[in-house]
Amino acid sequence: MRILITGGAGFIGSNLLLHLHENYPDYQLLNLDKLTYASNPQFLKPLETSDRYTFSQTDIVDRAAVRSVIHEFKPDGVIHLAAESHVDNSIKGPEPFVMSNVVGTFNLLEECRLFWGEQDGGLQSGRFHHVSTDEVYGTLGETGLFSETTPYAPNSPYSASKAGSDMLVRSYFHTYGMNVVTTNCSNNYGPHQHDEKLIPTVIRTAFNKKPIPVYGKGENIRDWLFVRDHCKAIDMVYHNGRTGETYNVGGRNEWMNIDLVREICSVLNEIVGDGPDGDYTNLITFVTDRPGHDLRYAIDATKLESELGWQNTQDFRRDLLETVQWYIDKYRG
Repeated sequence: MRILITGGAGFIGSNLLLHLHENYPDYQLLNLDKLTYASNPQFLKPLETSDRYTFSQTDIVDRAAVRSVIHEFKPDGVIHLAAESHVDNSIKGPEPFVMSNVVGTFNLLEECRLFWGEQDGGLQSGRFHHVSTDEVYGTLGETGLFSETTPYAPNSPYSASKAGSDMLVRSYFHTYGMNVVTTNCSNNYGPHQHDEKLIPTVIRTAFNKKPIPVYGKGENIRDWLFVRDHCKAIDMVYHNGRTGETYNVGGRNEWMNIDLVREICSVLNEIVGDGPDGDYTNLITFVTDRPGHDLRYAIDATKLESELGWQNTQDFRRDLLETVQWYIDKYRG
């Protein structure tokens, strides 16, 4: 099996590559990554000496470059994670999000369609797994869960661009019969995440004894999923998901932002100590809320659990401890 992973030097992609390399010793893996500010090839240092891993620094917006990589590598499958993903950045400048997330996804789909269409098995020669987000569904009130049938209602340029890419993937199944699957996940946490995201920001600012920024009153709610559980879900859906289907991946682990920040501070008090006046929560600082800030996300993962047998194995406190320790080690150098 030859699998092309886009965005493999990023947060989820690097964890996924390590997972696939460990669990599928007969797979050839190609990491296609532009190496943006959010990428870090050092995450994949354990694979540098492997004869089953290859890296290509390629921008998916460059269709000719995408075509060249696909024709050279001849993938049996593509797992597409490459995307601009920081909501705040999409508010400040949406164009890179449209280009990477919409145009880039189109380039991959079209070049895969043309390549696989020339193979003996036709379009069933390969599988295209599109990794997306729960943000495409918009926002929830105090109750309810996002399911695979929830109407799309994106509220930021980032989520709109991901919704657009989801629709393109859907259209390639219904129009061309292409072998596609899509997963929409809740907020991930764990090692390798970029510093701009919420949990790394809280850890970094607290560790450096700087104000911990919390939007608004900290009342927004997110469903948190440990990245390695997400990778197992991607593995299952890629190998066993039904063609043309979407599967939601969630942690059943909702936290109000302010409560999560306090929990991280509690972990820091435990493993680092030396917080201001003995407690890192003294650094919490409320800042102006960002525009269009969705109130609540929560995923119903019943379809994934019942059809494919996926189980969320996370122990949040344990996995949060591991995550905090990983960042503390990083910031200590």
